[in-house]
Amino acid sequence: MIKDKNQQQTTEQAGVRSNINKVNEVPTLPPSFVDYTYKLFGKELFEVFLKGLTQPAPVSIRQNNYKLSAMEIVNPNLHPEPIPWCKEGFWLAERPNFTFDPKLHAGVYYVQEASSMFLSHVLRHYVKHPVMALDLCAAPGGKTTCARSSLPQGAFLFSNEPISKRAQILAENVQKYGHSGVVVTNNYPREYQKTKLAFDVIIADVPCSGDGMFR
Repeated sequence: MIKDKNQQQTTEQAGVRSNINKVNEVPTLPPSFVDYTYKLFGKELFEVFLKGLTQPAPVSIRQNNYKLSAMEIVNPNLHPEPIPWCKEGFWLAERPNFTFDPKLHAGVYYVQEASSMFLSHVLRHYVKHPVMALDLCAAPGGKTTCARSSLPQGAFLFSNEPISKRAQILAENVQKYGHSGVVVTNNYPREYQKTKLAFDVIIADVPCSGDGMFR
């Protein structure tokens, strides 16, 4: 019985892979990823996931309250919709040309996936007093700027990136953000361990798989 069930699942997975390759709107996915995700989600949820990949990616930004208010940042023609778990976050009805917007380059807002802004809710819920925090793998800076805007006044944040080239990008974004309570470092975790520094909060999203860029 178990063997038959496994054979049926394998046949279904092969069919799923075949269907993916026939649909132009769906990105080409590695067979190993399709198999793994199918087993993880199950048929019904996997089909929902697959349908989601064919939809336009939602556009969301997170404002920088240290620079401007929401009314000054968001173009009303983009019909901004507040993101419930992040008071600085907004969904936009369409994707504007961010590249040529001086407000983006001045750090007035940050383009970030809404789900990543959930960090704001977590920190505001659990951290009520000034702390020393560490963003362990911080580039390009979305978590760091989100965390700094969500931590209490007086908190201090170490924003760390082990890879040198990525650390440079991180430093640029933190500089644009403009808050003094952040320092950027370029170290591996084992080097932090040697310093004997004690942190109240450590933020790490590992591994950084890039799955969110499939669309």
